[in-house]
Amino acid sequence: MRISGLFFGLVKLLASLLMLVGMLWACGALWYQLAGSISSAPARALILGVWVGLSLYSIALLWQHRVPRALKIYLPLVAVILLWWSSIHPSNDRKWAPDVAQQLSGSVDGSIVKLHNVRNFDWQSTSRFTPRWEDRSYDLNQLASIDMATSYWMGPAIAHTLVSFGFDDGKNPRRYLTFSVEIRKEANEKFSALAGFFKQYELSLVAAEETDIVRTRTNVRGEDVYLYSVAMPRDAMRSLLVAYVDKANALVEAPQFYHTIFANCTTIVFDMVRRIVPGLPLDWRLLASGYLPQYVDSLGALARTHDFDAIHQAARITDRAKATQPSDNFSAAIRKGVPQAVIAP
Repeated sequence: MRISGLFFGLVKLLASLLMLVGMLWACGALWYQLAGSISSAPARALILGVWVGLSLYSIALLWQHRVPRALKIYLPLVAVILLWWSSIHPSNDRKWAPDVAQQLSGSVDGSIVKLHNVRNFDWQSTSRFTPRWEDRSYDLNQLASIDMATSYWMGPAIAHTLVSFGFDDGKNPRRYLTFSVEIRKEANEKFSALAGFFKQYELSLVAAEETDIVRTRTNVRGEDVYLYSVAMPRDAMRSLLVAYVDKANALVEAPQFYHTIFANCTTIVFDMVRRIVPGLPLDWRLLASGYLPQYVDSLGALARTHDFDAIHQAARITDRAKATQPSDNFSAAIRKGVPQAVIAP
């Protein structure tokens, strides 16, 4: 009898914890999603209060051994919320912030990649800029390098990940194209990691000049940026760039929600790379993206000229970026002293 009582006690405890988790998740979903239709915070708080009250009442009934009544209250409420949640779909038709107002798209014809809406903004501040959306062409046969940038904006564990492809025609300075998976903000909308759990933002794929997407982080937003040269076979580099184009076109056809953990600037890139380079292990540093360079180094994919601490120190480009002048070759200046990985044929 004691064992039976203990077992049922554990079952009730587990059920209560699951109900509490469901309650908290629903609170977040209701709070952020109802903001679009109910701007009054007190009104939203009242709705949340009713939901929390009924959830806690159901848990209390559970512990009073009134399980059928508890389930009759709690399960229909959960079913209604899940049905409502499943009806919320991403869209490409909103009033977007200027920096994500246009969507990247492209095509691949032989070795030539043609991109539409490459961003080339001139940023004077976070609110003052000269917008430029341009069409570009790149030759996959000229693909010569791939770099990973991590931009730190909230402590050492959280960083934004960017991937930059270098093209060399043997005549002109190497040109770079940088891809960034970002939230597609609506006008006057700000990023919240918590809101990113609750279908608050669509996903955006931006391709941009480094003078735009890197410089704005170092020189305008005050973020701390590190740049690493990555060792990847040329065929894999080409496949990754084409994967970016395919992802951009897919988002045009079928918009997708950003998710703080499962669909963000690191996990989307990892999914693409893993299809190209099978067998890449899952790792906690894919979630704590600030430590992503250590993960890439553990795979032997960074320059091996020095140990990681030396590579990491040389990779910091923030000061070099801030020291550049408008007439300087920004991409060349930020790479001075960055150890270069050996690129396999």
